Amino acid sequence: MGSIWELDFYSRPILDENQKKVWEVLVCESPLDTRTKVDSLFRYAQYCPSTQVNSVWLRTALQEAIDKAGEAPIKIRFFRRQMNNMITKACGDIGIPAQPSRRTLVLNQWLQQRIEQVYPQEPGYQGGVNPSVRLEAPLPQRLPDALEWQQWGFVTLLGSEFADMPDWEIDFGEGFPLELAQVSPETSIPGILIFSPRALPLAGWMSGLDLAWLRFDDSPQGGRLLLETGATESWILANLKNPQILAEARNFEQAKQQANGVHFIGVQSDPQSQSFAGFWLLCEINLS
Repeated sequence: MGSIWELDFYSRPILDENQKKVWEVLVCESPLDTRTKVDSLFRYAQYCPSTQVNSVWLRTALQEAIDKAGEAPIKIRFFRRQMNNMITKACGDIGIPAQPSRRTLVLNQWLQQRIEQVYPQEPGYQGGVNPSVRLEAPLPQRLPDALEWQQWGFVTLLGSEFADMPDWEIDFGEGFPLELAQVSPETSIPGILIFSPRALPLAGWMSGLDLAWLRFDDSPQGGRLLLETGATESWILANLKNPQILAEARNFEQAKQQANGVHFIGVQSDPQSQSFAGFWLLCEINLS
């Protein structure tokens, strides 16, 4: 399997000599398993004059990044929806699929680091200006009937157990090194396991959606367990009314916060299975 990249192309809190916003492209490699060495991940950054903000400039920058990396990625993820057309065209022009996604942990951390440490050192820096992503809450959708399952439950694993995740038998899945989220091996990582006789097609469908994170939507009328995918999609995994399950869901959300947003979702054919049709290590991040 080839590499996956994360990309952002947007204005920065810097003005040029004509008092126009300076733009920047950031490209970084997305980690695909828990043993990835963070320091080895490819990164590329280049400022863009406001007069050259178009898909042609971005395509050229991407080609330069590919030349520096030595190979092209199999796809490029981006979270900023307002740049969808330009990013999709630039990537398409060099034959790389572009995928709207909130699974951009490395990019998000890198962007925050540059906002705090890099941009303030640039001439023309405008303090307090942080480009907004303007993410609106998506309307949760029902799962397709063919993908519903028979049983599921909340579970926890120690962070140390994920060190062996690359050795697990998994048909569809993705991980990342826990150090990216500053999670120690002793931390309890919450998650859910889904059991279904149609585990493989269910996991395949989930893989195609580009999983972002799970979240518990609490309300006086009863809670919902939601799966956030892509840049805008949200799916109702379960409607929760049982008081015991609601308590477990609240504990899940609390444990997720204590683990800096890290959690997981696994799909198996039955509770006795020793393999996973799907397993994803997830991390909820703030893209606002």
